[in-house]
Amino acid sequence: MPHIEQPGRPEPIPLTVLTGFLGAGKTTLLNRLLGDPALADTVVIVNEFGEVGLDHLLIETVDEGMILLGAGCLCCTVRGDLISTLEDLLRRRDNGRINPFRRVVIETTGLADPAPILHALIYHPYLAIRFQLQGVVSVVDAVNGAGTLDAHPEALRQAAVADHLVVTKADLPGAEAEALTRRLAALNPGARIHAPDVPAERLLGGLFGLDGKQDDVRAWLGAEDPAHAHHHGHDHGHHHHDVNRHDAAIRAFHLTSDAPVPRPAFEMFLDLLRSAHGPKLLRLKGLVALADDPERPVVVHGVQHVVHAPVTLPAWPDADHRSRLVLIVRDLDPAFVRRIWDAFLGKPAVDTPDRAALTENPLAIPGG
Repeated sequence: MPHIEQPGRPEPIPLTVLTGFLGAGKTTLLNRLLGDPALADTVVIVNEFGEVGLDHLLIETVDEGMILLGAGCLCCTVRGDLISTLEDLLRRRDNGRINPFRRVVIETTGLADPAPILHALIYHPYLAIRFQLQGVVSVVDAVNGAGTLDAHPEALRQAAVADHLVVTKADLPGAEAEALTRRLAALNPGARIHAPDVPAERLLGGLFGLDGKQDDVRAWLGAEDPAHAHHHGHDHGHHHHDVNRHDAAIRAFHLTSDAPVPRPAFEMFLDLLRSAHGPKLLRLKGLVALADDPERPVVVHGVQHVVHAPVTLPAWPDADHRSRLVLIVRDLDPAFVRRIWDAFLGKPAVDTPDRAALTENPLAIPGG
């Protein structure tokens, strides 16, 4: 009688958490890593903050909620419950609705405290069986990293829980890579510190652990109280009722323009925002139609006082040819920024002070 093998427990799927504060360079690092054969057949889960996203416009949608990245990788864009997303992903895989994948990478929003995500992966009774948490990779910006660690507890935790720390932007003016590296080594003695060109295989493998990490990390993760950790594992952020609000100080919003934007006006708007409100500008990204070449949009990225040179795309990625900017700000009134945007575009002022005064001295507007 032929031997019939009994179905056993499936092998756990390796999972890596990629974190780092807004604009540190997580997506840039991930895009480079995905070109490595070691990350073939990978599912990427992107956790975004705010109701408006733009990254999906630069990649191809292949299924509801699923996005095709380069090298055949899949991406889920998540703004809800991460546990539900992971469970649904496993159902799709088990039912043959998507091809079997070999690895999962979760790219957190830059405002994420990684502890709730790690709670779920370590203590959830089902996910802990199906996934093997291989480590946390945290990206830290050499230009803004020190100030970010001082100002944002989320950034501190992102660095403290990491198994691997990747220091980016060390070649930019104002970078303090050596001092930042020393601080990170003191904050997280057990982590390996890398440059952005680190090979994928050096960031993969192994298991997440607490060895070499400060005692605070154990408290954050509730490692000595699994019941407490599981209870809080479903708390996936601070903005339960408003997806655009992280806390009392941090907001996400967007700016649009139906008409092409004059290049000088756009450059002046960016320069004013950067120079006058740089520390409050946690993240800026967008697609903009410039009046001198509206059929080829430019992609713009900025973090605090660093706004990178726009990159021109060969064509629009979708049928919507409006200019769209997404901003995440701290202690800066979105209505104030919209008034500046409208003033530079020559739009009629609505419920605003005198527009001439706005353009001459926007810093004097109440709420700014």
